[in-house]
Amino acid sequence: MSRLLQGAQFVLAAHRISQLPADHGAEVAFAGRSNAGKSSALNALTNHKGLARTSKTPGRTQQMVAFSLPSPGAGGAEPALDVRLIDLPGYGYAKVPLEMREHWKLEIDAYLHQRRSLRGLVLIVDIRHPLKEFDRLMLQFCFDTQLPCHVLLTKADKISRGQAAQALAALRKQFAAESLVATAQIFSSSAGTGVDEAREAVMTLLRQPREGAHQGR
Repeated sequence: MSRLLQGAQFVLAAHRISQLPADHGAEVAFAGRSNAGKSSALNALTNHKGLARTSKTPGRTQQMVAFSLPSPGAGGAEPALDVRLIDLPGYGYAKVPLEMREHWKLEIDAYLHQRRSLRGLVLIVDIRHPLKEFDRLMLQFCFDTQLPCHVLLTKADKISRGQAAQALAALRKQFAAESLVATAQIFSSSAGTGVDEAREAVMTLLRQPREGAHQGR
């Protein structure tokens, strides 16, 4: 099933949620602070180096970008299902104009609250840094609305395996202490660490039934 991710194709870039594809089927959103490695993670998961634009300049993703996936039901006994990945704008880059940052904040909030096809969130966090305010807000939102969340601790190749294991253990301990419900793993797009595990996690989110995926609106 995870091979479906390797058939991802760009659909459109939206400035507002009203411009996104029709709100049916299933989709998983990717969120994270600027420069946490979100675009590189998407490219690694889809095995498509040019799918999401990467740049040495943080904050490059300035719109909500939709990628379509091959339907798991196409050509079989099951009905075809529209499945997508949604790349949300990177958050927190100071050089982005305040007006644009406020627009992103409002649109991301509206997307998370209103999007009926949303099945889960993949939160991208740089393993070398503690959770930032944006990360905590996203985790709390997922907990409050029962939206499944999977955390990728990216750039694990920048530290030792021991340090990476300690960071993962510390994050899971933090989840327990703060009564947050989320899964997490070590990940490196450049080294390929955790790519297969992350693909399976995304597919698990896409298979979530709508009723159990997002409540408490």
